[in-house]
Amino acid sequence: MAPRKGRPNVMWDKAPVPQVIARRLQDMIRTGELKAGERLPSQRALSEQLNVARPTLREALLTLETLGLVQTLPARGTFVRDPASRPAQTSWRYDDAHDLRDVFQTRLLIEGEICALAAAAMVAETVSTLHLAARTFRDAWQSGDLVAHVEADLALHQAIADACPNRVLAKVYANMQHLLSETQRQPIPNTNPERMRQSIEEHGAILAALENRNPDAARLRMQEHIRNTARCAGHDV
Repeated sequence: MAPRKGRPNVMWDKAPVPQVIARRLQDMIRTGELKAGERLPSQRALSEQLNVARPTLREALLTLETLGLVQTLPARGTFVRDPASRPAQTSWRYDDAHDLRDVFQTRLLIEGEICALAAAAMVAETVSTLHLAARTFRDAWQSGDLVAHVEADLALHQAIADACPNRVLAKVYANMQHLLSETQRQPIPNTNPERMRQSIEEHGAILAALENRNPDAARLRMQEHIRNTARCAGHDV
């Protein structure tokens, strides 16, 4: 299946509908159809315009808000952020239920072990998938496509979980996916070019350990990556 013209090489048709809508709204912002400081149409009007259910639209808007592209103000509506005024830190959408630092600590335990187990079971097809995701992660960041950038990050981590032979552990990962995904979006507005260069290198180190089928190195590299991501989000774990 060929990728859509002008976009990084990922399998877009597999993206959940809220991500597709988030991407469309991001494109409207990037092309100037929605301008910095502009108030978005009401959710009812916007859902009709995009031909999508309102819950799906709300999920897409939450994604864009976490990425620092829009801001919702109580009783006023949702506005496109001026890139120059994006916050250094966006709000944690699950703050009423789960502490962000706790989620990062849980990622250390779960993803570190998943990565170690996946290393021992690594096959060429998975390695190819991981390299594709890593390239898309890099290219999307360089082109300013934050939605595709995060989708590639999620795809990379998901492919590692899919390769884990311990299906109970993989199921635990799947059950926490909504929390884990959000911690991968959360640091984006506070990520400078140097940190992103490091993150790209960290993905490369994880992939090298997996290719070499080295469980100890895979665990260590994944945990280093999660610790650095947490630090970018304002937490030491």
